Amino acid sequence: MKNVKLLTMQDLSCVGQCSLTVALPILSAYGVETCVLPTAVLSNHTMFKSWSYFDLTNEISNIFKEWENNGFKFDGFLLGYLGKKQLMDVAEECFDKFAKDGSKVIIDPVFADNGKLYGGFDTEYVKAMAKLLKRADIILPNMTEASFLTGVEYREVYDKAYVENMVQALTKITDGTIIITGIELGGKIGEVIYANGKYEYVFLEKLPEKYHGTGDIFASVFTANYLSGASLTDCCLAAGKFVADCIKKTDKKSHFYGVNFEHVLNNK
Repeated sequence: MKNVKLLTMQDLSCVGQCSLTVALPILSAYGVETCVLPTAVLSNHTMFKSWSYFDLTNEISNIFKEWENNGFKFDGFLLGYLGKKQLMDVAEECFDKFAKDGSKVIIDPVFADNGKLYGGFDTEYVKAMAKLLKRADIILPNMTEASFLTGVEYREVYDKAYVENMVQALTKITDGTIIITGIELGGKIGEVIYANGKYEYVFLEKLPEKYHGTGDIFASVFTANYLSGASLTDCCLAAGKFVADCIKKTDKKSHFYGVNFEHVLNNK
């Protein structure tokens, strides 16, 4: 891989194998120089019964000032969990100030799943995210996030016609490549890729277990492969296989809060 400097903007959950504690090691292991912009520090992710939250929004202006002083620029951006709508404007400022010519923006919206918004999010946050997605080269929403972003009714059971209708609704939000993740059809799980007016589906074996943080892992592996020049299809296949391997390495009885991605990364 050529020397690539990526900025990832998301929260830091000190315990829980998600967000920055996933993105930083995975991207680095793939050879990507990974710089971080933490939006908040959490004691642990919100799937635990309690957590602390320290908002870093007010510090970001100081960070940007020093980045400008030092002349930092980035080849790409990966955005995950932001947490508050004010950070959408911060993200756009970041793109404007620190993007190299030709830099790519990949956004995983991270605000909902299983038909519901995550705690602390509302429709105003969704509207702000929809606006931010206009700046993206690639978006990675799951089916629930796509539903909230577009207003298309969420369904647990659907067919390709429904998926493609959802994609077309997303084209009204972004001109970038659309990849909806976590699609379940025919007993398999995967993604639909919509680029250059064409659909492509990528499916792998559907495993029975579900874990927190696998979306962050998918986005990280996808981005690492994308920055190395892999095709969108190969990026999705690599990310999906990595997530599946992580799930297979994890015992949910003793490790309920995330997957043992370290064991897979060690053998990459």
